[in-house]
Amino acid sequence: MGTWIVVVVVILVVGWLVLTYNGLVTARNRTQEAWSEIDVELKRRHDLIPNLVNTVQGYMGHERGTLEAVTNARAAAVSAGASGDPAKIGQAENMLSQSLRSLFAVSENYPDLKAIAAFTNLQETLTATEDKIEFSRRFYNGNVRDYNIKLQTLPTSFIAGVLGFKPFGFFQADEADRAVPQVNFGPTAASGPPTLGSSGPPPDSGSSGPPTQS
Repeated sequence: MGTWIVVVVVILVVGWLVLTYNGLVTARNRTQEAWSEIDVELKRRHDLIPNLVNTVQGYMGHERGTLEAVTNARAAAVSAGASGDPAKIGQAENMLSQSLRSLFAVSENYPDLKAIAAFTNLQETLTATEDKIEFSRRFYNGNVRDYNIKLQTLPTSFIAGVLGFKPFGFFQADEADRAVPQVNFGPTAASGPPTLGSSGPPPDSGSSGPPTQS
């Protein structure tokens, strides 16, 4: 009788371990898949920016600082993407959003530029990309929340680390992004673009891969 009890207990423990492990793997894969959607949209935005700068520089020759800020912010965002760290990527992408806001705000002073179809198409595409990034950000953060809760909940927390599961970091927006998620602005007084290091041609963008688990 005692032997059967031991066998049943072992079977239950093994079954629980299998179910727990499979559940964690599923949650982790969903989180990584959600991040890949962000990665696609960020790469799309990085690829659009050189065309945007080339389009506007002939009309905004006196706004060199604004154009350099966008170029430098784009380079910093691409560099941060290679780290796979959502915190670093989020900070760099927020700076890029701010520089784009400044650029589009300044563009309101150039009617000839606003009449160029290539510019308006890029502006609309970037605005749509911003919306997709925000949607993907919320979806990813929701998956991170659910996955991290699994890791922190008893009794799963006792074995998650042993099985190699680590929490993911959130991909946060800054306060300005929460207040105004669009990059398509009307005429406003720009406070000035951020400074992000030395100027230079933007590097080729690439996929940053899944985020680093902290």
